Amino acid sequence: MKEKNTIQEQESLIYGRNAVLEALKSDTPLNHILVTGMNGSLGEICREAKKRGIVIKQVDSRKLDQMTGNGNHQGVCAEGACAGYVSVSELLEISEKKGENPFLILCDGIEDPHNLGAILRTAEAAGAHGVILPKRRSASLTQTVYKTSAGAASWIPVARVSNLATEMIALKKKGIWFYGADMEGNAAFQTDLKGAVGLVIGSEGFGLSAPVRAQCDAMISLPMFGKVNSLNASVAAGILMYEAVRQRQA
Repeated sequence: MKEKNTIQEQESLIYGRNAVLEALKSDTPLNHILVTGMNGSLGEICREAKKRGIVIKQVDSRKLDQMTGNGNHQGVCAEGACAGYVSVSELLEISEKKGENPFLILCDGIEDPHNLGAILRTAEAAGAHGVILPKRRSASLTQTVYKTSAGAASWIPVARVSNLATEMIALKKKGIWFYGADMEGNAAFQTDLKGAVGLVIGSEGFGLSAPVRAQCDAMISLPMFGKVNSLNASVAAGILMYEAVRQRQA
């Protein structure tokens, strides 16, 4: 079902205990796992790897430092495909099988992998049916995104499209309404988000691109009561997602 992975070889490294464990549990294709020991939570990772017939190699911590660029590997790295992409139609199939109105997250110009990883983590926790990314001007599913998502990238389906605005036009014909995050928008807490919904999150620096903005059915915002007038993109996305969850669970 997943498309052939297009991530470059140097991007096929997953590291950190939670990220590797979630990759194993979700059956992400892995070639082998490198560990600095086999005790504690590393032991659990090794047991899960053995169950799946994945080769385990014990190495010195300096080896992992070198491989991750001194990243916070926590004594474990897995080499393989970080994740694959699915088609947009598969995202709709997921909601249909669950008997739920589609709940999609669209990222427009989210180029910071840490922001994307955080959005994926919240989207998975909030029960979104999937995330849609454009092929250009966007972070992709790299090891940094995987690590930041704390393994959620193994579970949340992600589709990648050539043109986000064009995809929105096609999805609108299937009954999905799109709400773009914008400081000048209507209050999200007073907007009906219970139906077939796509939340559209723009970049912190530039917001939503003009073509994507034009396809949004409405703009929604969060109330700001302090002296700052904006939030981090992933934080704003998380609040909006859980407002949708609150309404859909009511």
